[in-house]
Amino acid sequence: MEKLYNLWKKFGKNFEEGGKLQKLSSFYDAFDTFLFTPQTTAKKVGAQIHDGSDSKRTMIIVVLALVPAMLFGMFNVGYQHLIATGQLVPGAMTAALWWKAFGFGLLAVLPFYLVSYIVGLGIEFVVAQVKHEEVAEGFLVTGFLIPLIVPINTPLWMVAVATAFAVVFAKEVFGGTGYNIFNVALITRAFLFFAYPTHMTGDQVFVRTGGTWGWDAGMSAVDGYSGATVLGQLATTAESTLQTADFWTLFNGLIPGSIGETCGWAILLGALLLLTTGVASWKIMCSIIGTAALTAWIFNVVGPDNAVANYPWYMHLVSGGLLFGAVFMATDPVTAARTECGKWLYGIVIGFMVILIRVLNPGYPEGMMLAIIFGNAVAPLIDWCVVRANINKRMKREAAL
Repeated sequence: MEKLYNLWKKFGKNFEEGGKLQKLSSFYDAFDTFLFTPQTTAKKVGAQIHDGSDSKRTMIIVVLALVPAMLFGMFNVGYQHLIATGQLVPGAMTAALWWKAFGFGLLAVLPFYLVSYIVGLGIEFVVAQVKHEEVAEGFLVTGFLIPLIVPINTPLWMVAVATAFAVVFAKEVFGGTGYNIFNVALITRAFLFFAYPTHMTGDQVFVRTGGTWGWDAGMSAVDGYSGATVLGQLATTAESTLQTADFWTLFNGLIPGSIGETCGWAILLGALLLLTTGVASWKIMCSIIGTAALTAWIFNVVGPDNAVANYPWYMHLVSGGLLFGAVFMATDPVTAARTECGKWLYGIVIGFMVILIRVLNPGYPEGMMLAIIFGNAVAPLIDWCVVRANINKRMKREAAL
């Protein structure tokens, strides 16, 4: 490893000032940071680096936490495709069909990752080079999140446009990583939702009925097939005729939905890693889930007479993107509240808003995206109020002495 590092550093002299490739110094620095920094650690004495923990490795932990949801999402894309095209009867899965489902999903999802990283990282590299700054690691997670929160039938050019818009107008104009007000991946989805609504909602967007890269390109959906999500059905179907999946079916994730948001146990595996490593705040996760459950229960008791209000409170927790948003999106340390008390309040706001939107606004049956964006908007105010209250409390305590 040391020999490889020495060769890398020797090659890096071409990117230093006066070198043949000095105009591409940001590119070299980005790869150097990703591969080798920090290179050494100090003994546990003095103000030195004692371990390899930095923002880059924090981001990698988040990516690793997202892997279970990604892998299951790939399988579910293929699984829903086989059902929709009549190649699989639910409950009749074989090993051959399992691999066929995963292979189809892999080929269908992989282009989303290519587009997300090529467009997003391309913009970040260019901006860093123009500003003569280092390339931050923030998009490592953002680029991984974007494919997981969009429907599988979203055209790739739309994903490219939305990613470019989010990186430029939700991140770079604010100063780059660490300065953005809103979660960049969520802004990507919000842009798609409002700019191309027919490609983000409905019966046809969450299940790939056509082919991918030439695979099963000639097959079509069976008669009577519907790929609507549970929340979509709740918002548009009369309660007396509504038929939805049970709790464990929703928790296991074998349902139509955005690529990485359907499987509860895969998301909780990621949450376990984030909480064990201390990367994400358990206060935000618990306050969102607890407040959402309580708000949904209150609507069950005294809410309006519609299908969403009467939907059992515990079913809300495994429907749509609530779990995924609570674990991976709302806990973004840049856009979330930063004070310890503020994290509780921030989670309460999001948990309340997501159920409120679901119940009272059928035009937005999911609700989690808008709830987190609203939470991002009020997070600085929450932190200011918490800090101000703490200052006032200490001033009163000092005056009483």
